Amino acid sequence: MGVLADAWTWLATGSNWSGEDGAWHRLGEHVYVSGVALAVACAVALPLACWLGHIGKGGALAVNLSNAGRAIPVFAVLALLMLTPLRTAGYTPTIIALVLFAVPPLLTNAYVGMREVDRAVVEAARGMGMSARQVFLRVELPLAYPLLMTGVRSAAVQVVATATIASMVGQGGLGRIITAGFTTFDTPQVVAGALLAALLALLVEAVLVTADRLLDPRRRATAAGRRARWTSPLPTAPGTSGRSS
Repeated sequence: MGVLADAWTWLATGSNWSGEDGAWHRLGEHVYVSGVALAVACAVALPLACWLGHIGKGGALAVNLSNAGRAIPVFAVLALLMLTPLRTAGYTPTIIALVLFAVPPLLTNAYVGMREVDRAVVEAARGMGMSARQVFLRVELPLAYPLLMTGVRSAAVQVVATATIASMVGQGGLGRIITAGFTTFDTPQVVAGALLAALLALLVEAVLVTADRLLDPRRRATAAGRRARWTSPLPTAPGTSGRSS
């Protein structure tokens, strides 16, 4: 409890939050690196996984290759990238390493979600005259949405938690608070930096859960159906004009 109390004192000290080495600046760096890495990973993995799941070809190989990439430590990838000319490209090595780390859960969940869509529903949609594009956008994607968003949440939390490794190669982020604490033997600072990283990961999870509920196409379709039932006129009995005498 003493260490936690000291860590709280560190967090409550205003001077620890100001300046280029302050917590606010390091938090901004952490959010920037994590956000860019997650955005790039989503842009790469989600369209590919959804397309492979839609056509039902090549997905198993892509998923197996991406899962094999999980066996490669992120820090090892970052260390190798720092031996290339990219070491002078700012946060690029860290972002590349985090993208490679985030792609497997995104690719796997999106592909599995697309393939687990009930084929009978897909065939029924085609029988109703829907084009391949309409089946993909109106049937497969909404039904695959829960697993797809699970992959996004998992990848986001993992990226935020792992982005602290940027400090190991001299870059910014909340990891710099932790490594600076180790350097100066300041245990409360180490704990404070770890708490900030953990709280940020929990906040990202909470934001994505809320966004998941708000953007769920099935929930919106259900709400639209309820509104349509409430606003539709009541049916009249046969042979009546609907007016009272």
